[in-house]
Formats: sequence, structure tokens, C-alpha cells
Amino acid sequence: MGFLDIRKVAKAYGQVQALHQVDVSVEEGEFLVLVGPSGCGKSTLLNMIAGLESITSGEIAIKGRVVNGLHPSKRNIAMVFQSYALYPNMTVAQNITFGLEMHKIPKPEREAALKEVGKLLQIEHLLDRRPGQLSGGQRQRVAMGRALVRKPDVFLFDEPLSNLDAKLRVDMRAEIKKLHQKLGATIVYVTHDQIEAMTLSTRIAVMNKGYVQQLGTPRQIYDEPANLFVAGFMGSPAMNLIPARVVMAEGAPQAEVTDAAGIPQLLRLPQGFMAAWEGREILLGLRPEAVTDPEGADRKAQHLQSLRNRVGLTEPAGADTFVTMSLSGRDCVARLRADAEAKPGEEFLFAVNMDKAVAFDPQSEARITN
Repeated sequence: MGFLDIRKVAKAYGQVQALHQVDVSVEEGEFLVLVGPSGCGKSTLLNMIAGLESITSGEIAIKGRVVNGLHPSKRNIAMVFQSYALYPNMTVAQNITFGLEMHKIPKPEREAALKEVGKLLQIEHLLDRRPGQLSGGQRQRVAMGRALVRKPDVFLFDEPLSNLDAKLRVDMRAEIKKLHQKLGATIVYVTHDQIEAMTLSTRIAVMNKGYVQQLGTPRQIYDEPANLFVAGFMGSPAMNLIPARVVMAEGAPQAEVTDAAGIPQLLRLPQGFMAAWEGREILLGLRPEAVTDPEGADRKAQHLQSLRNRVGLTEPAGADTFVTMSLSGRDCVARLRADAEAKPGEEFLFAVNMDKAVAFDPQSEARITN
């Protein structure tokens, strides 16, 4: 039993099934991120935990207590919204302590809590201002302060950074992570941004069409995606998914792909991997950083393969250069060092780290594990 248990939870709006039998257990102090595209059901699930949406079937329990049907105010949760939801006619201090006042917490306790949260979030100098006098990042801190001051069992964040510009999003992401490390709070956080999911979470639930596609640590999600959806959604640039055929050569299974000229090339798969798939079609998954220049390759790799191919497009990106080439008729992105001599239209010798390769069944779209 976890600190927060979501057991076979489903949600239907008439004939439309928004969530299908979601099973997730969150331990105390965990930072769980629900990530997925718009309409995948992540915000619906968060609202059901909060008590803002009813549950069609299944149950949700917090600290062993089933909260189905329990009013949001009785659940001891705090929610930070995308819109901040601050009262414009109140000062920052009044916004933060309003909930405590409604719960008839004595004034000395409210003032002590306000002082503690103000110091923690570094907004002590803003307490007399009104929301209209604050920047987006400052308003977000106030919204977080209002949640923190209540000391809830579970914090719920609903896309809290989506209204901020790119630089401020990065800054606030770091602040939220520091806050979690300081407080050890239990957090469920919704985002459509997979970078946010990877950097903030202790575990990620990747959702699509009302189903949890995979639940795991950021490293598990990134290195061992359960299916094609997770492989394509998580990672920027996304994982390369290359049609290939498994053949046996030199006593080992190989992935046969074709280069930009249509000439077959073999990429050796780890020993014992995929042998049962000899002669069958697969989708070979390679992250861009697993395809690089020889000087930038991982020297610890046990299965480092050379691949000569024509460069299609180069995109300098500061510390890296992204190169697009054609493999088996699909664009494949490689991440090279910034000074790698790769030029459009010319051949280049790539180094492919096959230790990092994963494979998928084109029919079921599931990752192949043997």
C-alpha cells in the first residue's frame, strides 16, 4: 500500500471513456509526473485525486483512507493551478493565508506559517504587493506559497509552468526541484512537456488515450520505452525508429538497414538478443546520442558499430550538431560534437552504439524483450 493509491480508476463521460483502469501507487515523498499529449487523461486523473471530478469506478486512497466522494476540503491536498488563481484584490500575504483563515487557524499561527513560507520561497519583500504588481514567476511562487502554507499530505500541480516564457520555465523548474528536495513532499505533477517530466520526477507515468502506457523512473522510460508511443513521445529529438530485418551473420543477430543509397548495412545486435526474430521485420530504436561521430562515441560501449552514410541536413545547436540522414527510407537524427566535419551531401563515418539499441514489434508496437 502506497501513500497515495489509485486503484483501477476509470472515468467516463457518457459513452466516452476518458480513463481506463488506471493503477498507480505513489510512495511518501515521491515526485510523480503524469505526462502525455493533450486529451490523454492526465488532468482528469489529477482532478479526481483533488476531488474536482467524480470517479466512475475504482477508488483513490490517501494514507490508507479512501477519499471517493469526499469533499476536496476534507482530503488534505493542495493544488497549484496553471492560471495561479490568485485573488486580485488581496495582497500576497492575504492570498497565502486566506485558506488558513477560512479554516479558523489562529492569527499567530498564520503569521508564523506566512513567515516560514515567505523565507522558503524568497518572496518576503513581496508580501504587501497585489498580484497585478507581480511578474509571472512571482505569481507562481505565491500560488506555491498558498499550497505550502497548508502543509498538505499531497501537493497537486496542474501544468504550473505553461504560462511562463522559456527561460523562466527552466528557472522555476529548478526551484520546484529544490523545494521537493528540501521538503520531501509527496507531489503529483501534470505536464505535456517531457523535458519537465524527465528533470523533475522520481517516477513518470506516460499517458495516452486514457491509458498509462508506462510507469517507471526517468531512466527506465528513456532507455527502455515499453512501446512505440513512449519511444516517440519521450526525448528531444525523439528516438529514431528505423525499419530493419533481423539476419544472422558472423554467428550473431544483425539488424539489416539500408543507407541513403539503398545499399544494405548491418548493425550487430548484442549477443543472444533478437536471435528468435531471425528473418523477421522489426523497428530498431536508437536515441540520437547513440549515433554520433567516432571521436564523440562512448568508449565504454561494447557494441560500437561503424556506419558510413550520406549526410542530408546539419543543424548546429551550440554544444552539439544534429545531423539528419536516411536509413531504411526514414530520417534518422544523429547527435555529433559541435566541431564534427559533417557536410550536407557528403559521406560521413558514423559511430553507432548498439548497447543502447532497443527493438519493437511493428505489429503490436511493444518493445521486444527477447
